[in-house]
Amino acid sequence: MGSAPQWARQDGFGIRMEWGRTGAAVLGPGAGCLVVIDVLSFTTSVSVATAAGTAVFPYRWRDASARAFAAENGAELAVGRREAGPWSLSPAAIRRAPFTPRLVLPSPNGSTIAAAVERTPVVAACLRNVGAVADWLLAGRWGTPDRPIAIIPAGEHWPGTDTVRPALEDWLGAGALAAALLDRGRTTPSPEARTAATAFVATADVGAAITECASGRELAAIGFAEDVAIAIERDADATVPVLTGNAFVDRRAR
Repeated sequence: MGSAPQWARQDGFGIRMEWGRTGAAVLGPGAGCLVVIDVLSFTTSVSVATAAGTAVFPYRWRDASARAFAAENGAELAVGRREAGPWSLSPAAIRRAPFTPRLVLPSPNGSTIAAAVERTPVVAACLRNVGAVADWLLAGRWGTPDRPIAIIPAGEHWPGTDTVRPALEDWLGAGALAAALLDRGRTTPSPEARTAATAFVATADVGAAITECASGRELAAIGFAEDVAIAIERDADATVPVLTGNAFVDRRAR
């Protein structure tokens, strides 16, 4: 979205934040690095998978071309949460599944956003790896007005529509990353990023908030409460999944 109005680009700030696919299209071209956050569950699943050594290929929502894409890349294809198959968008299922070195993981939100970004480094962050991602970003000297970070909470979609539903879990995940960057000395967040950080810091029990929010209740209602429990484990992974070629690979400092 190169024609986005200047006021929408959050120019002059080192940490920027905007929602969903459109937000990524607006902020991505001016960013030094773009961070996708989809806590329930794409980026949580990426964190779990890459921590185990799997390269994760983002792809738009499952359609007839996904299987061909997986075959072209010598990768397994994740199925829907409630479909039969060892690998799915569920981080709990990925933990239990046999190891695979390459996995195509479609989703309508975080995966679709990541796959669409061009010419900007992309990182997958969630509560499980927020500290590791913040350290990696600072080591790369991102987060200043001339090397800005674009934080993109993916959000959800209202059933049967293409309308983004701002999701509390992703707002808190974005706030966790913004707060971690501020704690590490970055000083130029946009009002959007600063407000997300403030919301995260002011939330007394982030895990409880995510468990009880709409998305957490949705997953629990269909039998995936374990996915929520995995997602709220803050800094449980040291992985830094960076989109390398067309797959997320762990690029943490060794």
